[in-house]
Amino acid sequence: MTFDHLLERLSRVRNQERGNAVVEFVLVTPLLLAVTLAIMQVALALHVRATLVSAAAEGARASALAGADPQAGERRTRALLSGTVAGGVVEHIEVTRVMRQGLVVHEVRIDADLPLVGLIGPRAMCVYGHAMAEFA
Repeated sequence: MTFDHLLERLSRVRNQERGNAVVEFVLVTPLLLAVTLAIMQVALALHVRATLVSAAAEGARASALAGADPQAGERRTRALLSGTVAGGVVEHIEVTRVMRQGLVVHEVRIDADLPLVGLIGPRAMCVYGHAMAEFA
């Protein structure tokens, strides 16, 4: 086999496989797009959950201060969530005083709807924040 013969054979193989790149792109792109959107959706849900948990804990601390009323916890929680992505999904905030193992604990419960793109996955989320009550 001569070098010219090898080059001619290689160019024929390339010409036969010319459309493969387009077909591979069309087959792989939707899968890659679906995986990318799923990762972004999980990241958004985790960000919203972390923001809600942080605001609930801070609200519980605000309501547990000596001389504070339970509404102070709700106001603090709403103030922290205003202007955030998580603030738009909150449906209900509830502040209660409960007894846990003989201690007075302030509990903030936040009910929210997850901002999901598709219909897959849980839609509702409930997070809690706790703080021990201070006494003067």
